[in-house]
Amino acid sequence: MTDKHAQKIFTGRHMAAILIAFFGVVMTVNFIMARFALSTFGGTVVDNSYVASQHYNEWLAHAAVQDRLGWQRSVTVDADRHVRLSIRKDGRVLDGLQVRATLSHPLGRVEPRPLHFLIAPDGGLRSAEALPAGRWRLDLSVRQGADEARYRETLQ
Repeated sequence: MTDKHAQKIFTGRHMAAILIAFFGVVMTVNFIMARFALSTFGGTVVDNSYVASQHYNEWLAHAAVQDRLGWQRSVTVDADRHVRLSIRKDGRVLDGLQVRATLSHPLGRVEPRPLHFLIAPDGGLRSAEALPAGRWRLDLSVRQGADEARYRETLQ
């Protein structure tokens, strides 16, 4: 053997260094991913999934009634960051709507807050408050007489 080959012998120290480096990378990635997961999730989807499952058929029945109303909604954000809402049936804008709206952050970082709507010149509705920058979840309850529809929209 030459001296050149003698210097390239694989020893236990080499193996220990490889194992320490490998598990060090795995642990570092795991800690970073856990940190991201904990810092971006704001809470639970439902507090008790069993209790929520008991209402599933009721929710399906409400959805079927809402579908039979035949309402078409349009929810957009205008250039001034105001939410524009239009509810139509058979191509015409519905009048006399009562709207309850709640604006919340999808990750629960800020407290939900109400969003108020005013009648716009085109007959639709426009929010009184501007939408803050970022991604938001808008929960709408729209009522006309005894008819009610609920919608959830994601806005940016």
